[in-house]
Amino acid sequence: MIELIERIRTATGPLAIRAGGSKDWYGEATSGEVLDVSANRGIVSYEPGELVLTAKCGTPLAEIEALLGQNGQMLGFEPPRFTGSATLGGTLACGMSGPRRPYAGSARDFVLGMEILDGNGQYLKFGGQVMKNVAGYDVSRLMVGALGTLGVLLQASLKVLPRPQAELTLQFECDEAEAIRRTNEWAGKPLPLSATAWLSGVLSVRLSGAHSSVAAAHRKLGGEETAHGAEFWAGLRDHRAAFFHDDAPLWRLSLPSTAAPLDLPGRQLIAWGGAERWLKSDASAAEIRARAAAHGGHATLYAGDKGCGVFHPLPEALLKYQQRLKRQFDPRGILNPGRMYP
Repeated sequence: MIELIERIRTATGPLAIRAGGSKDWYGEATSGEVLDVSANRGIVSYEPGELVLTAKCGTPLAEIEALLGQNGQMLGFEPPRFTGSATLGGTLACGMSGPRRPYAGSARDFVLGMEILDGNGQYLKFGGQVMKNVAGYDVSRLMVGALGTLGVLLQASLKVLPRPQAELTLQFECDEAEAIRRTNEWAGKPLPLSATAWLSGVLSVRLSGAHSSVAAAHRKLGGEETAHGAEFWAGLRDHRAAFFHDDAPLWRLSLPSTAAPLDLPGRQLIAWGGAERWLKSDASAAEIRARAAAHGGHATLYAGDKGCGVFHPLPEALLKYQQRLKRQFDPRGILNPGRMYP
């Protein structure tokens, strides 16, 4: 940590924070000298009985998940790996969650406490290792999704969950509108849902929980069981599915789950019970973002020509809040400048 503090304090220009590099492609391009934080790694503490793990942010996700797996536990927000080099800090900085997110919670929801270095190299600690310590303005969770623009993530404490006894994936043939209707209807019932995805006329639904509850839900919902469920959800989580493998621009639209089907050209993959819509389309950024906003959501460009801006433009009032936060945590503007907004 001492070396990182010195690097920040003596920096004369921008610093591009980097650990595993598995999400270098996400957001706007980085600039400046690389601040390598990959050496800041290791499990600090783990209490399986308390469902709490604390690790340094350069720790590979694979190492954390292997340890949790030995005790029948998991990271509840099912974070994407993309490659084997994904780290805890990069995962939290990008704020990404996987297929289980709408039913278990987002990455932000599982953060109990965090230690960071601000733009002056000052060490700051927020939160703790239990929920009751998270009071007032929750700065730890503010760091989740900030892409390193507010601080260098050093260490995080997370709530973890027991791994379900049983998981089963069912498939149903239906159109887009019917898939949205069904998943929202089922979400309001006591069913052990843990993931949904609609693609090319097929709705896939994952059930997770005790053997008895999964079996009872299967009898109630019907559908055709698939033996390739684990592979399907991992491919969706890490963007290894065929849907993601062409040169068309890739957009992620975040919408109310009940939003009607979007009248946009291209192909769609609908996840999170209708709240996450992946779009492969050559439509203009203005058209896509206008359609998302009309449905009460926003659109983020994951792959394609980033000249239009990666993230949905912010209203002026909200942009001013973002700028004030940036100045508060990074007064010199050296930490990942421009990674989110100019």
